[in-house]
Amino acid sequence: MSILRPFRATDLFRFNNINLDIWTETYGITFYFSYLSRWPDLCCVQEAQDGKLMGYILGKAEGLGTEWHGHVTAVTVAPEYRRLGIGKKLIDLLEFVSDEKYKGYFVDLYVRCTNEVAIKMYENFGYSVFRRVREYYGSLGMGRDSKDEEDAFDMRKPLSRDPGRRSVRSNGREIIVGVHDVS
Repeated sequence: MSILRPFRATDLFRFNNINLDIWTETYGITFYFSYLSRWPDLCCVQEAQDGKLMGYILGKAEGLGTEWHGHVTAVTVAPEYRRLGIGKKLIDLLEFVSDEKYKGYFVDLYVRCTNEVAIKMYENFGYSVFRRVREYYGSLGMGRDSKDEEDAFDMRKPLSRDPGRRSVRSNGREIIVGVHDVS
């Protein structure tokens, strides 16, 4: 048994089992505090009955006009709790709040182009590639042939305010932009 609850500042002292994963971005403490203070309803953790953190999501609402949307800044699940539907549960919550409270047109997220497992998972959740962003991520440092930066896919899923699905493209993998083009 586990519970989905708001992310608390004290959780920052308890999430090493989640953040030590190579695919998970770890930020400075002020970054987490800014999210918890500005968008507390888009920041949640899944906690096991024994108190161990299983996963978390950090999100925000941003954009202007028809670009107003929810954004998944980070979603990650500890390796020992993967494939239990926790990631889906966290994403579903962010989508619901982005749609119902913030009245966003879509939800977006960025994922490393090499993270095929995550890309497939997001596609199964209804996301599609909107564009490829050159050199969005820093290197994972995986071997001497690794580049300094890595491309990301900007993946999006329309919400109820976008019944015409303006926020998605069928040819998103072919649209390539620079990191400076991303606001």
